[in-house]
Amino acid sequence: MSDVSAYLAANTARYVSELIELLRIPSVSADSRFRPDMQRAAEWVRNQMAAAGLAAEIIPTPGHPVVYGEWTQAPGAPTVMVYGHYDVQPPDPLDLWTTPPFEPTIRDGHVYARGASDDKGQVFTHVKAVEAWMKTAGKLPVNVKFIIEGEEEVGSKNLEDFLERNRERLKCDLAVVSDTSQYAPGIPAITYGLRGILSAEIFLTGPNRDLHSGVFGGSVANPANALAKLIASLHDESGRIQIPGFYDDVVPLTDSERRQFAALPFQESEYLSKLGVAAPWGEAGFSTLERRWARPTCDINGMISGYTGEGPKTIVPSKASAKITCRLVPNQSPDKLTAALEAFLRSQLRPGIEMRFAPHHGAVPLVFPPEGPFMKAARAAIAKGFGAEPVMIREGGSIPVVATFKSVLGVDTLLLGWGQDTDNLHSPNERFSIADFHKGIASSAALWGELATK
Repeated sequence: MSDVSAYLAANTARYVSELIELLRIPSVSADSRFRPDMQRAAEWVRNQMAAAGLAAEIIPTPGHPVVYGEWTQAPGAPTVMVYGHYDVQPPDPLDLWTTPPFEPTIRDGHVYARGASDDKGQVFTHVKAVEAWMKTAGKLPVNVKFIIEGEEEVGSKNLEDFLERNRERLKCDLAVVSDTSQYAPGIPAITYGLRGILSAEIFLTGPNRDLHSGVFGGSVANPANALAKLIASLHDESGRIQIPGFYDDVVPLTDSERRQFAALPFQESEYLSKLGVAAPWGEAGFSTLERRWARPTCDINGMISGYTGEGPKTIVPSKASAKITCRLVPNQSPDKLTAALEAFLRSQLRPGIEMRFAPHHGAVPLVFPPEGPFMKAARAAIAKGFGAEPVMIREGGSIPVVATFKSVLGVDTLLLGWGQDTDNLHSPNERFSIADFHKGIASSAALWGELATK
């Protein structure tokens, strides 16, 4: 590792310059206008993999291509699958960026650009760590396989099929994903749990057209009023979700986990101040961190009905709709609870209102054992790279590919995030700390060595 560390130190400026090259490519997967840039980003990543010493190729899919690379010449050593994505979110609204999203700019110790933290900067750390080993030792202490896809930001539409078709080729002992965050600046973290998700949309229809509220109001059900009633029925006054059976399969937090969360440095007043709210709200009996990371939720993401322009328009609207997501915890089932959500909403529906229920995507929740040899290796590697012991946290969001790795390849995932939750992911002025970028590379390089001994 001493030679590797020296190599990393000698190449810090080049690594940042190369990252800026990648961030200049507007690889927006959701917008067909950027399809040539998607191909250009895939080729750039492939070339970087090859330069690092991996056998690398671009594999077409019905959508955007997968970039695959491997080095498997360490017999008897673990095989690690590194996953990431080269596609990025659309940069809109452009007028809220201080500097253009695809003109990477360094200021206050961060590089600002779309994709800086999500996920180009983070996944690039692992490519550079491989390069450091290959250029100094001529080999890696473990076997590695890289999957860097171009459709994560549009739902990884073709990834599961790619994994299924290449199941034998992709056999590994564990996966590594760096698409999460540290707990706070100076406090690195390993994420050992993810909430799952179910997503659905409801469409209510009452009269066959908008009606004059004076002439017809009070004689037929108003879809906007009906929607408000449905939304209100989802929770009781203490924040508990009212869908029958919703909590039946929930695995409660252990006393040890609750003590661990409570021991983390967390100032609720500072948290609320940053969000611009006066008080917390949520399921009674749980702390703010427990609600964020390890309790299920049901949220309205958007709703539409009637006239929303300036000034009054006295109507009974014909239609109303709402988007709903529930974040799930082990062992809740997205399929089971999607059906329960629909049944509950139908049971609350007013006469004279018809409802169309449209389920969208789902992902299962996952919690990995916080102990074990691979987790121990990750802790040691992060301590070396960041100079601080990592804390163990859960993540309130969902990363569907982690469940896919478990179901298709049968492997657990190390979720090792180098970014911060203040990096403006999916928002204007996305950024990534230059110091954390280098610490992530050092941690990744140390990880290969630590895993070889497990």
